[in-house]
Amino acid sequence: MVPAAKAPGGGNMYGRDNTFGGYSDVLVVKEDFVLKIPAALKPEVAAPILCAGATTYSPMKHWGVKAGDKVGIIGFGGLGDMAAKLAKAMGADVTVFTTSAVKLGEGERLGVKVVFEKDKDQLAALASTFDFMLSTIPEKHDVNPFIELLKRDRALVVVGALEPLAPVNNQLLAFHRKTVAGSLIGNLADTQEVLDFCADHGIGPDIEVIAIHDINEAYRKVEHGEVRFRYVIDMSTLKANADA
Repeated sequence: MVPAAKAPGGGNMYGRDNTFGGYSDVLVVKEDFVLKIPAALKPEVAAPILCAGATTYSPMKHWGVKAGDKVGIIGFGGLGDMAAKLAKAMGADVTVFTTSAVKLGEGERLGVKVVFEKDKDQLAALASTFDFMLSTIPEKHDVNPFIELLKRDRALVVVGALEPLAPVNNQLLAFHRKTVAGSLIGNLADTQEVLDFCADHGIGPDIEVIAIHDINEAYRKVEHGEVRFRYVIDMSTLKANADA
């Protein structure tokens, strides 16, 4: 839900919600910061790749994910969906971990394995089998159960939560020289690379296009985990909304 500008003494400054330019229809930027959208990608599909795609592609590139690697994606939301598709396109054997039983069927649709995180027997059977793991959970969580799933000298990278996590048991790391690391979003080169990669492999996020006047309802659905997996605003609806 977008914040409204408040006038002195209360009330909205302009008589309605104000976005401070967050949904502008014109943007001036230096050409060094402009990315090229490949012809094979629709603009509405490319938009979330600039965020979720770059955020998940960058650490997989940095930690050298390659064909044949066993990759675990923790969390199956907007980031997790994109990460699973990218890793699969890289030729990895992909397993997604989720706490949502309703998402178990999503894995079959994508052609990846899905594990219910709360199934301790399933987790135990996967001990020391993963070459790389990526946590996309957007809030504080415990990574210790997943550290045990890594092979020796491998890394678990957190991209979802930008806050303190539950304490890490260093014994799990030290005994097999494992790593827990963090990553933010990719740089411009990574972002152009992931756009081209998605175009070349025919992949992209699952999206739902909405009009600007539906933004608050979309926000509420995001909060309740009801979106699969990204909303994209049709910017042509801005003018109609402004004229209303």
